[in-house]
Amino acid sequence: MIEFDFTSMCSTNTDLLSRKDEVIEKLNNSYMSGWTKRIDDSLVNDIISTANDVKKHSDYLVVVGIGGSFLGSYCVEKALAPYFVDNKFKVIYAGTTLSSDYMSQLIDFLRDKDFSLNVISKSGTTMEPTIAYTLIKQLLEEKYSEEELVKHLIITTDPVKGTLREEVNNKGYKSFPIPDDIGGRYSIMTAAHLFPLAFNIDLKAFIDGYYSGSKYNDEAFNYAVARKSLFEQGKVVENFVVYEEKLSYFSEWLKQLFGETEGKDGVGLLPTSTVHTRDLHSLGQFVQEGNKILFETFIKIDKASEIKFKDYDLHNINNIVLDSVRVAHKKGDVSSIMITLPEISEKYLGEIMYFFMVSAAYSGFLFNIDPFNQPGVEVYKKEVRENIVI
Repeated sequence: MIEFDFTSMCSTNTDLLSRKDEVIEKLNNSYMSGWTKRIDDSLVNDIISTANDVKKHSDYLVVVGIGGSFLGSYCVEKALAPYFVDNKFKVIYAGTTLSSDYMSQLIDFLRDKDFSLNVISKSGTTMEPTIAYTLIKQLLEEKYSEEELVKHLIITTDPVKGTLREEVNNKGYKSFPIPDDIGGRYSIMTAAHLFPLAFNIDLKAFIDGYYSGSKYNDEAFNYAVARKSLFEQGKVVENFVVYEEKLSYFSEWLKQLFGETEGKDGVGLLPTSTVHTRDLHSLGQFVQEGNKILFETFIKIDKASEIKFKDYDLHNINNIVLDSVRVAHKKGDVSSIMITLPEISEKYLGEIMYFFMVSAAYSGFLFNIDPFNQPGVEVYKKEVRENIVI
C-alpha cells in the first residue's frame, strides 16, 4: 500500500473538508472525466500488437509530441529504466524543442537506422510537433517505399477531425484515438502514452495499477485540502522532492499536471521540484532559511537495490537523510507532506499517477476554477502565429 503522511503541516481549513461531496460530484459529472473510466481491453491489445509488429522491422521508435502528449510516457519510462543498462528497443522523443542542433543531429543519427515514427497531436496543428513530424517524415519518405512507409508511421490524434486524421483517412496509416473527454495532462491511459510505453514496460501491470489507484480517492481529497489550506496560509509554492534521480521527470509531469490545472484566474500553487541529495547542496539553503513561501511534498521509496556502505545499507542512508531533512525543514517553518511508495514499479507508478490526477482535479474545484482547461497556454501561441506561419 502507498502511505500518506500529512502530520508535518500547519492546521487544515475545516471548511474545505465540508466540500467533499461537492467536488466529488463535480468530477463525476465533468465533461472531461474520461480518464477515470477503464480503457477498453481491445484497444490495449491493439496497442501491444502494433508495438510487436513495429519491433519486427524497426530498432527505434521516434515519438513526436509535447506537453501532455509527452511527459506521461517519458516520465514512466525513465522511472522504470535501469540507469546503465540499455533497453533492447530504443524509444526517442522529439517535438519538445525547437533546437536546430537537436533536430539536425537526430536526423543524422536516424539516417542509417531502421525506425518508425509515432506522432501524437490531438489537433495536428501544435507548432513544435508539426515541425518535428514534417522533418522526420521527410527522412522516412527518403528511406522507405510508399508501401513500407505505411508500416513505419503511426498517428495518434483526434478520432474524427483534424489534419492528422485527414492524413490517416487519405493514406491508410495506422492510427490510435485521443478521446474527446480526456485532456492532455490527464491522458496517461490513452494510446498517446500507452503505445510508446508498450515497447519497454509491463503495460498491463501499469494499467491495472492505475485503476487500482482509485482506492486512494479519500487520500487524494485530503491532499487537495492540505495543499489549499497551506496556500491560504501564504505557502504559494509546492516543492516536489524526490530522492531517486530516475524520478526527476516524474516531478516534471507533476509540475505540468498541477501548473496547468490550477494556474488560472490569479490563483493556484506554483509547482517546482528538487532532486535530493543533490539539491540540498544548492536550493536546500533557501528552503531552510529563505522566504517562507513554500511547502514540500516528499516522495519516498521504501525498498530499492541493496548495497552496503560500512554497516549501512545505502538506500537506508538515503531514507534516513529524507526523514532528517523533513525534521530540519520543519524547524525552519517549512511544512511538508510525505507519500511513501513500497517500490518503483509499474503497479505503484500507475497507482500514484491516478492519485495525483484525482487530487489535481479536486484541487481545481476547491480553487473554484475549471481543472481541465488551459487558456493561458494559447496566449504565447497567438503571439507566435502573428510572426510565423507553420
